[in-house]
Amino acid sequence: MSDRVGESVSKQLILLLGGARSGKSAYAENWARTHGRRVLYVATAQALDDEMRDRIAHHRASRPAAWGTLEAPRAVGRAIRERAAGESFDTLVLDCVTLLASNVLLALPEDADQAAVDAALLAEIDDLLAAYRAGDATWLVVSNEVGLGVVPPSRLGRLYRDALGRANQRLAAAADRALLLVAGLPWELKPPGA
Repeated sequence: MSDRVGESVSKQLILLLGGARSGKSAYAENWARTHGRRVLYVATAQALDDEMRDRIAHHRASRPAAWGTLEAPRAVGRAIRERAAGESFDTLVLDCVTLLASNVLLALPEDADQAAVDAALLAEIDDLLAAYRAGDATWLVVSNEVGLGVVPPSRLGRLYRDALGRANQRLAAAADRALLLVAGLPWELKPPGA
């Protein structure tokens, strides 16, 4: 396995964690530009308001035109498998698990408890991991680390934080590498071969 420019990279799952605006997405996109030949960008954001529509448009415009794009707010593993059946790619950027978790949570009944939220999100994560194992591409998976702050004051916030933390743990356990991005700088949490 190599991470140097110009050297081949064998299939790997790379988890990129960090806070908001920590450089996670930029790291993933730069890695894909450097190492990927056929890149699929998987976006989980939903354009539910003008501000999010503007963000999505900006992100689309900043990506190379040759990259494929798949927009899948939920059932992401299934959507990736369906796309892979008709298109070959060697690198996949999934941006991001943070919004996927929000999409899953908000699709549940308002009275869902922590067990139901965890089960729904972990089912998504397990399906993502099954899609990764079924293919040959390197995956860069972006997610926020939301467990470093104060306890959220709302029930919904606590459900979200705890479910995303469990999802990140599941992804980190399966990942070949895990990095924490702080101010654009990557810290190796789980080096290759760990």
